[in-house]
Formats: sequence, C-alpha cells, structure tokens
Amino acid sequence: MPNQAEAGPGWPAAPVAIVVVDTDGVVADVNDAGRALLPDVAVGTVLADPWLRDAHDRVLAGGAETAIGRLGERSIVAHPVRHGADVAWWLVDTTAEEELRLERRRTDFLATASSALLASLNPDRCMEMTAQLAATYLADAALVIAPGRQGWLPMVSCVRDGHPVRDKRVANPDEVPGLGEALRGFPPVPSRWIDPAGAPEWLRPPDFGEVGSLVVTPLPGHGVPAGALVLLRRSQQAVFSDDEELFARLFAARAGSALSAAHAYAQQALITDVLMRDLLPPALREVGGVDFAGRYRAALDTDRVGGDFYDVHPAGDGRAETLAVLGDVCGKGLEAAVLTGKIRTTLRALLPMADDHQRLLRLLNDALLTPASTRFATLVLASAVRDGAAVLLRLTAAGHPPPLVVRANGEVEEVDTRGMLVGVLPTIRSRTATVTLAPADTCLLYTDGIVEVRGGPLGNEMFGERRLRGALAECAGLPAEATAERIHMLAMQWAGDRPHDDMAVVTITASRGQHLTAVGGHGRGRYTS
Repeated sequence: MPNQAEAGPGWPAAPVAIVVVDTDGVVADVNDAGRALLPDVAVGTVLADPWLRDAHDRVLAGGAETAIGRLGERSIVAHPVRHGADVAWWLVDTTAEEELRLERRRTDFLATASSALLASLNPDRCMEMTAQLAATYLADAALVIAPGRQGWLPMVSCVRDGHPVRDKRVANPDEVPGLGEALRGFPPVPSRWIDPAGAPEWLRPPDFGEVGSLVVTPLPGHGVPAGALVLLRRSQQAVFSDDEELFARLFAARAGSALSAAHAYAQQALITDVLMRDLLPPALREVGGVDFAGRYRAALDTDRVGGDFYDVHPAGDGRAETLAVLGDVCGKGLEAAVLTGKIRTTLRALLPMADDHQRLLRLLNDALLTPASTRFATLVLASAVRDGAAVLLRLTAAGHPPPLVVRANGEVEEVDTRGMLVGVLPTIRSRTATVTLAPADTCLLYTDGIVEVRGGPLGNEMFGERRLRGALAECAGLPAEATAERIHMLAMQWAGDRPHDDMAVVTITASRGQHLTAVGGHGRGRYTS
C-alpha cells in the first residue's frame, strides 16, 4: 500500500499522481503524473480542493486516513504518506472502477424495476410502482402523470422513503416546461432549460421544500404516449447531470412500456367484460307465477362462457306465456360462445313468433344457415303460463335431449317431443308436446353434457340418463332452485377432476301455495293471488 512506503528518488516518474504538501497546506512538490491529473497545481500554490485540504489537516493532527473525493469529473482515492514534516498524497484515479460499479448498480436497478413493473397489469398499481421506484433510486421525489381527459390530470406522487399518493387535478400541463410536450410524446426538454423556481405548487409534494432541480421526461408507450415522469431534487442536492437524465430516460422507456401494456390489458378486459355480459347465462327467478332456476358450467375452468346457454323471456308483446330456451352449440370455448350469442340475439328478435314454436325454429334455422359456418345447435323451447294452481307447458325439442318431468310423488316422465338440429339443413321438422305441472311438479331441461360426463368410481363411466332420472326422482317436491343445484352438483361430483363438456340445466316448477289467475285483457301477464 502507498502509505507503507516512503517517496524515493524515482517518485517523480511514478505512474501514480503524487503531491507533496507542507504543514501550511502549500504544495512543496508534484510529480509528472500529478501534473497531468491536476494541471492547475504547481509548487508554491495552496492546496485548493476542500475535501483534500480537510484530509490534510486531519493527517497533520495525528490521523492517517485515506480520503475519497472528486477532482473535476474524476473519482480519487488519496493515500497519505508522511515525508518528514510534509505529507505526500498518493492520488489513485478510481473513475473507471466507480463508473463500472455505477453501471452495475444501474443495470441491477433496471432489471429490478422491469420485474416490478411487469408484475402487475393494473394501470393504477403500475403508476404507483413507477413513482416509488423513481423516488427511491433517481430523485428525492417523483410524479407520474397520465394523459388527461377534459382538463383532468391523473397523477401519482411519491417522496423518497414514502408511499405513493394518488391524485387527480384540473391543471394545465403547459405550466411546466416540457410537461405538455412529454404528455404528447415529444422528446424531453433538458433540465438545464427548466427553472425549478417556476414549478407550480401542484407539482410539489406536501412539505417538500424548495425544488433545486427538475427533470421532465416522457413515458413512451406502444404507439401512443403513456404519460410523463417528473423527477424533483431539493435545493441542497446536486443538479441532475446529463448522464443522470439519460439514465432517467432509460428507466422511463421501461416504465412507459409497462404502463402501456397495463392500459391495453385494462381496455381489453373492459371490452371483454362488456361483451361477456350478454353471453353469460342470466340469473333466473320466479316469472308470472312460475319458478325458474338454472345452472351452468363451462368445459374449462378458465372459461366463463361456452357452447351451452339458456334464457327466460317474460310474457309481453301480446304473449301470455313466458318462453324458456336451453341450447347447446357445436364446439367449446370462444367460437362456440360467439354462435351462442348470435342465437340468443336472434331468438330475442323472434319473440313475437314464440306462440308458434315450429315457425320460430324455422326462422332461426334460416338465420343460422350461412356458407361460411358449419356449426349447428340443438334447442329445447318451453312456453309456460300459470293456470290456477297448475302450470301449462308447451315443449319443443330440436335435436336436443327431451325434457324430463318429476311429479310430486317422485315419478319421472320423459316428454314426448322430438326435432331436427338447427343450422344444418334448409328445412327442419319438430314436434311440440303439452305438459301440465301440478303444484310441486318440476320440468327439467338439460344439455347432453350432464348425461355424457364420464367419471364415477371406475373413472370412465357415463353419468347417463338412468342416474339422471334417479337423481331427479330424489328431488321430488323440491323448489326449482334446489333441484337445479342438486342435478348440477351430482354431475360435477361424477366428473371429479376429469375433463367434461359444457353443462347447463333449467328447472321449471309449479310452486306450492300459489293460486294465480290471469286478469286483464289480451292475455297479458298480470296476476292476482
């Protein structure tokens, strides 16, 4: 180590810069490397650098410590060696090592930041993480400002060692030089062009104090700006260097990509949710004195919709009957759900023809016959109306398993209705059956996913119609909701963890204790009890 050696005759040519300073702080000698490192230092001049002068005074007072500081743009480690009454300072240039360590820290930070930013696809959480990371590693405080709408600017602010704070303000971004441009995606304005004293009050976090330096940089997104990042330093801190501004832009590029991805995901999720509302089976209830209940399970746990569906359309538009529809579209997943939506929309438009099941099915068949589609569907229609204590049902199956009726005494009957698939041939035929439900009787509409599900003790046996009839007989006298839940639960238990098709059931029950008589003209659905 330098402090273990004394300067000898060859020290003027030593590759390390050496400056000899006397007890008054005056330079007594300097070697060639010292002159190259400190061109302003000459013999007889006073040691000017404050950090080195303070270290020299401490050595003269009896200390022998290494000092670290900067000479211009260079990082220096100064080692003292006593040379008589004087001190020879060996000045080792560690700029390259410091820059390497700094780049490693920055690389580690960018990797950490990328992982943290990509961990969430929630735009609000992503803004908070961006502000917190920037305040922790880049500045004393940071603001993330999203593009505003109708004068409102959504923003998140965070101070170092603090928590992100969300806010939304009516503010003019052009009050801050470079902010309006950054929110529109223009290149950043150098911080030396920005007067921090002109920063508006809303830009400063509470109790932050005087702003000494300010950086505004855009958050570039995927084709559109994701917002802007504002970095603040207090007046006591050094201003942002060009190198620090460049590094801030590297961080902003990653943050902007993460924010843009989060906003795109949120927009897609919103669109999906809006479209999904019309595809999800509705919640069923009592309609016109008739109890309806339904259960649905998609083939895949990750799917919310599939190829099975049901709807209940209350009486209206001149119809006295409530129309229940249960169907099964060929296929699974999103493509089947799209056809399901088309069928449900078409049926809704054909409700004025619901008094004639055959005509309704013919019109639906015509709507589904297209050269571009080879998909088909099976349906069962059930028109229900209260008649005193009983419920009158008209049931029509179109390529679908016929409904089952369980009487209050546990007897199970199959309804005598048959028909052809919808969406395959230019013409279809079907047969309608009429059934009367006495109080506590229930009619079950179900898709083939219920009876064809495989499982059980041996793992590959179908649930089958025999088990379905047995389970339905056990539900005699139960409300519609309980019967639907029971049948659905038994089918799912039979499948266990094994793959299965889409499943759907609808139950129609003439509840006990209700005696409704239609009143009013033209068969409108208004009742008295």
